[in-house]
Amino acid sequence: MRTVSTPAHADPDGVPLEAADDSAESTRRRVLELVASDGPVTAADLATCLGLTAAGVRRHLAQLEDDGTITVHAAPGVAPVRRGRPARAYVVTTVGQAELHDAYSDLAVQALRHLRAVGGDAAVTVFAAHRYDDLVERVGPRLASTDPAERAGQLAAALSEEGYAASVRPVAGATLVPIAQLCQGHCPVQHVAEEFPELCEAEARAFSELLGTHVQRLATIAGGAHACVTNLPLGTAHHATLGVAQHAPAEGTR
Repeated sequence: MRTVSTPAHADPDGVPLEAADDSAESTRRRVLELVASDGPVTAADLATCLGLTAAGVRRHLAQLEDDGTITVHAAPGVAPVRRGRPARAYVVTTVGQAELHDAYSDLAVQALRHLRAVGGDAAVTVFAAHRYDDLVERVGPRLASTDPAERAGQLAAALSEEGYAASVRPVAGATLVPIAQLCQGHCPVQHVAEEFPELCEAEARAFSELLGTHVQRLATIAGGAHACVTNLPLGTAHHATLGVAQHAPAEGTR
């Protein structure tokens, strides 16, 4: 019987090593994106989403953890599990966020520094307001529901299309007014917002206008958190029937 040898440049399954390396890199990138959008998330959850074995996903997670792009999430106030080994849940680190951020952030920082030097803080505030005016105009028509919870979900979907890896999660224990949290696992302007928080402030105002209700920003990636987290009251939205909410004049100072 003729024996077919595997080429030296192929893996045991006969797949060229270059193709195997590209596939592994692509999968790791997808794992990193999912940890950013869904974290804290376990290997089992990722395996289900990706259609891979938990062991295979854990290899990618181990590589990402060694690279410093993800870390195990330590939930405060959670009692230790008495029996069995608790599942490790992962979140993206600031290093991981840096891999996902826009390559032009350095140029944007330089431009905003120049704008501040020429026009002061007020000029940066106006710029940030105009940037999120554009976001409201793009996203507003996609928020068709008048139900606050559904509208929040539509906002998350629209933001994900814009590159924010957003999701909406219910908040347990909210009794007087139902509350959800808008979680953004990726911030396209993270490194710019680290120096110019006016961008984060204007973004929160845009969310308030789009949902027609007051929102509360709890954490930001630019501030060192693993995700931008915003509380969304799910009571009656005053402007929920509007495709695009009306804008208040931008503040002249920070």
